[in-house]
Amino acid sequence: MRAAGTDRLPLASLLALAMAAFITILTEALPAGLLSQMAQGLAVSEAWVGQTVTIYAIGSLLAAIPLTVATQGLRRRPLLLTAIAGFVVANTVTTLSGSYALTMVARFLAGMSAGLLWALLAGYAARMVPERQKGRAIAIAMVGTPLALSLGVPAGTFLGSLLGWRTCFGLMSALALLLMVWVRVTVPDFAGQRMGERLSLGRVFTLAGVRPVLFAVLAFVLAHNILYTYIAPFLAAAGMAGRTDLVLLVFGVASLLGIWIIGVLIDRHLRALTLASTAVFGLSALALGTAGEVPAVVFVAVAAWGSAFGGAATLFQTALAKTAGDAADIAQSMLVTTWNTAIAGGGIVGGVLLGGLGVGAFAPTLLVLLAATLVVVRAARQHGFPVPAGAADNPVRFGSGRC
Repeated sequence: MRAAGTDRLPLASLLALAMAAFITILTEALPAGLLSQMAQGLAVSEAWVGQTVTIYAIGSLLAAIPLTVATQGLRRRPLLLTAIAGFVVANTVTTLSGSYALTMVARFLAGMSAGLLWALLAGYAARMVPERQKGRAIAIAMVGTPLALSLGVPAGTFLGSLLGWRTCFGLMSALALLLMVWVRVTVPDFAGQRMGERLSLGRVFTLAGVRPVLFAVLAFVLAHNILYTYIAPFLAAAGMAGRTDLVLLVFGVASLLGIWIIGVLIDRHLRALTLASTAVFGLSALALGTAGEVPAVVFVAVAAWGSAFGGAATLFQTALAKTAGDAADIAQSMLVTTWNTAIAGGGIVGGVLLGGLGVGAFAPTLLVLLAATLVVVRAARQHGFPVPAGAADNPVRFGSGRC
């Protein structure tokens, strides 16, 4: 079942999916802005409260593939509503809990809901529109992610200072409840896959183009998280420790610009945009590695990095949705697992580099990862990141250089 051939996008439905992404990211990241308050309320250290983010990521990592495989045959809207209901329950328990252990259980449940929801979103958005609009539809559905990071987390932190951290999680529950009504009213339902149509996990993984996309996700997101996770010590080494919040604001605003650009152009230039985003991120890493002690260079490089990263999820999800076809949900669950693996890997690899070689090792490591991404994306010209029909495989140009 697909939308009829029309140029009008189902904005109400797609924005409901965007709100789902917003709630997912904000639920994940909100404890980072409320560490001290939550630590006091739960009578544990800030380091222990930080593990509420870790357990959320573990829930997503462990649940995405098995839950998606197990629910292939279920109708899509009830499944989406179930995932959102998981946030209602988890955030309500977090709001009321006085026990650290119970809070961790709730956070794990929230992470499981996130793993399922992320696996659904891109494929759901793609099924609402004709082939020529899939990329733009996914971009709209994904706009909640940069909005949550650039506006939602700072706003939640501010509200937490005024009203308390429990109120923030209570508001998240209320938002999720309202979203369930919104989804029920505006989002179309789709049938699950019949038994004979379902592909096994192994079969989906071996589909032409799936592995190049997953490798690109792993390398690109790993590079991003090495730098993003340890941006504070990187800036401290450059004498900019007091500007960390401003630097992150620049990154967030630029990411909004990035996803807007991607949304406008993705359906015609998916391959070129992926190459360009990777190359721009690489140039940013090079600038930070060679002139990272100059504040002006840092701000420009971070803005370029943000614009390159802002639409990355949309690029990779669109590439995978088009590559996997009717097996998009299973493929997206692999992307969720790969993405979360890269997040965890960024923390581990970045920590090892920071402890052993210092922040100076970040840029060379990022450049190696991004060069590998460029090579794989460029090589996947038939499947994964194909050259558009009738278009020449022109290299992406930056000045006189070529990628």
